[in-house]
Parts: sequence; C-alpha cells; structure tokens
Amino acid sequence: MAMYPEYMVAPIRQDLTEAGFEQLMSPEEVEAALNTDEGTVLIAVNSVCGCAAAKARPALKMALSSSDKKPAKLVTVFAGMETEAVAKAREFMLPYPPSSPSIALFKDGELVHMIERYHIEGNDLMRIVDNLQGAFAEYC
Repeated sequence: MAMYPEYMVAPIRQDLTEAGFEQLMSPEEVEAALNTDEGTVLIAVNSVCGCAAAKARPALKMALSSSDKKPAKLVTVFAGMETEAVAKAREFMLPYPPSSPSIALFKDGELVHMIERYHIEGNDLMRIVDNLQGAFAEYC
C-alpha cells in the first residue's frame, strides 16, 4: 500500500525519469533490471524527503550530465510507494540496511558502490556528485 497520494509523488518521479531513469514498479521489474551478469546498473531509491529533493536527485543529475563514463542502465524505485519493488531492490543491496534515499551501483550483477542516506544527509551536494563520478570512473 502506498504511503503518499500519486499526485504528490508524480513530479518527484518525473524528476528522475526525465533524467533517463526507468521507474521500476514491481519486484519482477527490479529482478529483471538488477539480476544481470553484464554491464553497469545504477539504482536510486527515491523519496519524498528533503534530502532527496535537495541533494540526492540533483547530485544524480549533475553527476550523470557531467561524466564521461556513465552506468549503462539507470533505474529507480520509490520508497513509501511500490513497497514490494523497493523490498526487492533492497535485497540486492544487502548487507546495507534499508535507507532512503540511497543510490547503488552494480557491475556485472555485483554491488560495487553504495551511497546511504547518511552519506547524503550529512554531505554537501558537490561531495555527493564527486562520490558518484568517482564510482562511475572506476566501474563504468
């Protein structure tokens, strides 16, 4: 069951889908996106919270728009909305605890880089951008 009315989250979803992210709505879609042996997949756990709006989404968009190397696939799930899809995504992010917003980078099916909420909340925007770009440079 969703925690928020869709009209509230629609513009928040759109913020990432307009930047090239595919919105995953079911556990099956998450499984198909993340259960791959080839290439890089970046998944963002989106959220209605202030740190997602002020830092996580802007950092993702800035890092992607100004990086030479980028993940092959960009996907997102929405915390508090499609709870089964989010739960499935978090299974792939173990042993990290559930966190939203959060950002995970997978390479050839392995989790290679994780940015948890506390990395986002307590950091300035450019540090998060640098963190993402460093991960892209190393793994993509």
